[in-house]
Amino acid sequence: MIQKVRTAVVGCGMISQVYLRNLIEQFTIIDVAGCCDLKPGLARKNAEQFGIQVLTFEDIQKDPSVELVINLTAPQNHYEVIKQLLYAGKHVYTEKVLSLTFDEGKELVKLADEKKLYLGAAPDTFLGSAIQTARFVLDSGIIGEVTACTAVLNRDNRVGAEVIPYLSENGGGIAYDVGIYYITALLYLIGPIAEVAGFMTTRNAQRVHIFPRKQDYDEPYTMKCENLCIASLRFANGVFGNVQFNSECIMNRYPELNIYGTEGILYLPDPDAFGGIIKVLRRGNADPFVLAQNHGYSENSRGLGAAELAWSIRKNRKPRASKEMALHAIEILEGISTSGETGTFYKLKTSFSPAPPLPQGFLKMSEFADFPADQEAALTK
Repeated sequence: MIQKVRTAVVGCGMISQVYLRNLIEQFTIIDVAGCCDLKPGLARKNAEQFGIQVLTFEDIQKDPSVELVINLTAPQNHYEVIKQLLYAGKHVYTEKVLSLTFDEGKELVKLADEKKLYLGAAPDTFLGSAIQTARFVLDSGIIGEVTACTAVLNRDNRVGAEVIPYLSENGGGIAYDVGIYYITALLYLIGPIAEVAGFMTTRNAQRVHIFPRKQDYDEPYTMKCENLCIASLRFANGVFGNVQFNSECIMNRYPELNIYGTEGILYLPDPDAFGGIIKVLRRGNADPFVLAQNHGYSENSRGLGAAELAWSIRKNRKPRASKEMALHAIEILEGISTSGETGTFYKLKTSFSPAPPLPQGFLKMSEFADFPADQEAALTK
């Protein structure tokens, strides 16, 4: 019988609720020991709701029974939190992004390698049914040889930052907070990138609060993160791509993520979610057709990457949401910014090997009765 991986959660903000629910209810490989937060009230609330312990960060570092720590702190804290946990001998899975700078990310990856510890990072939505089905489409050759891709994402963070102040802070920008889902999906589906050229900037950094009912109405504040990112990508295998991440627009609920091949076009849903409709337009057809989902995890499955990493620990294999892909994604974003500042192409220094797809057919019984109900079985492969 496989021994569960004793796990602690650091950070009890909004995302922690769905993580804890999924970790406790869906993933048998995980044994949640407890949670901690700088605000003890948040940790107590989660502990009471999910029947776990309130821990301190020091408790987690010193407890030899805790093997894995899931870091759900704000991105600006990721580097320090992950570094301390690695020095304490803990495997770590972190919410996106791995770090806010490429140099910090390199240091964390090197430290994990030196200590022979597992380090994984979100986004893990690429393990969901939509992107896994898309991988099946590409591997099957339905759209022929891939030649190009596009990713277009629009948000309105002039309003968004009023509701969620984090969206104006370092790490809350459109590229690092949301665009990273698109970059990760393309990396998983197409592979590593060789060079980038583009621009990343903050438009109208000095602002005033615009909601009259709020106490800070008409008070000034500074947008400390990027709100425009436009780039061209050259993948190592010769595929070309374009991305546009723009939070100076409207909240567009129809984002674009398309992959173009010699025999057709693959239309993907929003990679910020685990499920969604996959469409293919084949040569000679007037309209695209919808593909049935042939993988599990179409619902909100935050924590899926952490569970897959836990299985990787027990199976002694590389996790799919790997530190190498996460580091490559950070370098891409930083490289786009560097390209705009220098007026030159940025050549990527890192690379990675795309993870193998999850096995097909592990859907919930309610989704398709002929498939087994145990979705987690896919993570053991």
